Amino acid sequence: MKRKHQKTLEQIYSRPTSANIAWSEIESLFKALGADVSERSGSRVAIVLFGEVRVFHRPHPSPNTDKGAIVSIRKWLELYEVTP
Repeated sequence: MKRKHQKTLEQIYSRPTSANIAWSEIESLFKALGADVSERSGSRVAIVLFGEVRVFHRPHPSPNTDKGAIVSIRKWLELYEVTP
């Protein structure tokens, strides 16, 4: 995993939960983990990883992901033991 992705993973696991993680960085991390990322209707994005499909809302107009989504992503990654 590239240092850029490692840094994003560290931000996801940081406490208190960060609200300054750009969605593009999270999407890049998912792709580095082997995910298939596809567009859905509106601003939804489907992530296929670990044999599961999770749908997230791409933030707009701000590029930063909200804290609720970060917590959800953290729990999903913890479930599959993806840690910094």
